[in-house]
Amino acid sequence: MIRVLKLKTLILTALAVMLVTVLSVSVYFTGAYAVYYGNTPRLVPIYSVEREDKVVSISFDCAWGTDYTDEILKALKVSGVRATWFMVEFWAEKYPDYVKKIDSAGHEIGTHSSTHSYMSKQNAEEIKLELTQSSKVIEELTGKKVELFRPPYGDYDDELIKTASELGYYTIQWDNDSLDWKDLSATDIAMRVINNAKNGSIILMHNNGLHTAEAVPIILETLKNKGYSFVPIGELIYRENYTIDGTGRQKPST
Repeated sequence: MIRVLKLKTLILTALAVMLVTVLSVSVYFTGAYAVYYGNTPRLVPIYSVEREDKVVSISFDCAWGTDYTDEILKALKVSGVRATWFMVEFWAEKYPDYVKKIDSAGHEIGTHSSTHSYMSKQNAEEIKLELTQSSKVIEELTGKKVELFRPPYGDYDDELIKTASELGYYTIQWDNDSLDWKDLSATDIAMRVINNAKNGSIILMHNNGLHTAEAVPIILETLKNKGYSFVPIGELIYRENYTIDGTGRQKPST
């Protein structure tokens, strides 16, 4: 009797392991997939990328003002670095010349939504409007298709990622937060980014942070001296044959 119970226990355990394995396999969308996390399958955006080479991406969210944007652009040009800029629709509409300036400098542009709302509270139709309307403004100014999306406040749920994926967007988060929006000193901002950098990191900054422009040259020079190179996020991520683990780390499929 004891042997039978032990055998049943082993069988049930094996079946449970197999079930978790099956649920952990992704059902692919464009840029995100379902992972088995705890007891609930969920969709995860890209926080970072598994890379063997020392390459990272630096990104700037644009929602308010342009006070320090020219200084950031100058620092990027001096260092020969191309960045990714996520723009809210109302920002792009208010500053079309900056959208064109950023694009003409060779940088990549993604959408940061239309209204900078908490999009996990929106339904699929509202999400579609946020993404398509904001992208339309950017595309009309640059003539280039928008493929990347960063949720405002880093707020997301399955519905948001699924809807964005169905529309062809890669949903992008970050694993290296500069906290420049807290008005830290340039040194503090730079050291946070430098100390947290690793292969495949996505750095989060803001175009109108009080000391962001001062920190950018320090970050670029120091990380380059450490052997890192920079590419836009669209060149960092994998476009197909990949998985994303529960931490948001995108990895090539084996």
